[in-house]
Amino acid sequence: MHSAVHAWSEAGWTAIAAAAACALILSLLLATGLAWRLATDVPNYRSLHTRPTPRIGGWGIVPVCVAAVLWRAPSLWFVALVAGGLAAMSQIDDRNGLPARVRFAAHVMAVAALLILYPAAYPWWLVVGVGFLMLWLINLYNFMDGADGLAGGMSLFGFGAYTVAALVSAHPAPALAVSGAAVAGAALGFLFLNFHPAKLFLGDAGSIPLGFLAGALGYWGWRDGVWPIWFPALVFSPFIADASVTLLKRLLRREKFWEAHREHYYQRMVRLGVGHARTAVRWYVVMLAGAMLALYALGRTGWQQWAIFAAWYGVLACLGIVIDLRWQSFQVASEK
Repeated sequence: MHSAVHAWSEAGWTAIAAAAACALILSLLLATGLAWRLATDVPNYRSLHTRPTPRIGGWGIVPVCVAAVLWRAPSLWFVALVAGGLAAMSQIDDRNGLPARVRFAAHVMAVAALLILYPAAYPWWLVVGVGFLMLWLINLYNFMDGADGLAGGMSLFGFGAYTVAALVSAHPAPALAVSGAAVAGAALGFLFLNFHPAKLFLGDAGSIPLGFLAGALGYWGWRDGVWPIWFPALVFSPFIADASVTLLKRLLRREKFWEAHREHYYQRMVRLGVGHARTAVRWYVVMLAGAMLALYALGRTGWQQWAIFAAWYGVLACLGIVIDLRWQSFQVASEK
């Protein structure tokens, strides 16, 4: 671990500082008049915001992450280039719109290429299952990018946890740590423009690559024995729990789950009057708690790790029930 920390000291803090500064500068530039001509999010009845806002903030994060990984962690070059490719495709979607089948096919090819070119020494069915989870992570990150500061905050805490875990693991991975730090730093710089009141939205060009990076780096760490398979699912548990439960509810109601809506738990919190800023801060507390719990669980035995994993998702379920009950009361009061 000492050699990993030493390697980190040479590259890690540089990656964080440079990524944060570059992302902030790029985000400031993107928030100018040019951004309005590229892609603008105009409020509609499904929106939580009330004024048109540029949605190309991903270009304040993704190029920084790609450059930082290629510079400081070249062994992860394929992950970086695929993230950049997904950002380019998603920008076309943001600007002109692409059929859902085209977008999904690109996601499948990205995940499949990663699994084929960098195979894991596990049963094929387990690797395929992890691939499906990676596809879900790509899309749920997009679903959860609907409130000021939320997706950027998840990136800060989630990839920050990846960084720490890659350093303290029994099989430390400096390249993985630097990559996580670059994404976390870029997210921090972006948050200056994205926290309420947001002057810039992430957009598909940001949320899709970030979802891919969350899955790809999580897979890479599992593949190399840096962390167990449950670790990424615990680190990004707030997003996974909200998006998964919301999707299941919509499927049970036979709704078109792929269409935009305002049924996520974070959206209900905003609509209940908590507001964007307080909703984001409360989610940050949950994100930080989950990340710290995941890091704590790394040092426990196998059954303890899974017990902690299950208990934390139980806590998230309880929080969801509380929001559901408040939402039902709100609807009843609104009908009177």
